[in-house]
Amino acid sequence: MIGGPDHVRRVLLNLVDNAVKYNRLGGTVRCAVDELGVKGNIVTYRFVVSDTGVGMSEEFLKRIFEPFTQAGSDARSNYQGTGMGMRIVKGFVEKMDGSIDVTSTQGEGSSFCVVLPFEIDHAPERHASSADAEGECDVSGMRVLLAEDNDLNLEIATTLLADEGVAVTCAANGREAFDTFVDRPAGSFDAILMDIMMPVMDGYEAACAIRRSVKADVGSVPIFAMTANAFAEDAQRAHDAGMNGHLTKPIDMEKVKQALATARR
Repeated sequence: MIGGPDHVRRVLLNLVDNAVKYNRLGGTVRCAVDELGVKGNIVTYRFVVSDTGVGMSEEFLKRIFEPFTQAGSDARSNYQGTGMGMRIVKGFVEKMDGSIDVTSTQGEGSSFCVVLPFEIDHAPERHASSADAEGECDVSGMRVLLAEDNDLNLEIATTLLADEGVAVTCAANGREAFDTFVDRPAGSFDAILMDIMMPVMDGYEAACAIRRSVKADVGSVPIFAMTANAFAEDAQRAHDAGMNGHLTKPIDMEKVKQALATARR
């Protein structure tokens, strides 16, 4: 099948992690997958993750996929989190043209059902060779400073990078990114991923400030712009600010890995 392995893995890991986190001592977690059928060149699968945990109220179920939603007065509020995990899961599922549904009874448990379509791969040997080539972009163990002011974008990027074994330090704006960089010893970061449109200090200003600082690694640390603007003048402005590359949004993990792998070499 042809699909997004990073997204599928993140969805299932998040659902299983929640099923364990919100379970009871001696409870169970069940995971199942089955094929729903083939239509043309598309095969559809259903993934179900269920638990015997604390469950959710009907009111909370109505808001579970909204950003920053946490369970307030029910038992799930005893577990800390950003309140964005299920919103990210839903975003990944929708990116893959799938659907996600949840049923739950407070005090008895919850069940999440994810339905995903995949294109059938009629040349797996050829694509396996391509996948092997992509696998050469190993970024595990790298230390990256990520500057992004949008909380949802920040968590998605952090999650995808962490899945690749990258240690991520986050900054909410350009000033925070600059302060974090100069406060750490030289060599603390292998690369910087810099959003452009940020409050306090934008990405261009932050990159210029970093390049003008007196740290030993200001000239060697790679800085990559991340922006929805993909015009040539935007790439040129990033270059003029001292950045090494220009990555467009929404984030393409393969392109990010290629950039980071190049920086590592």
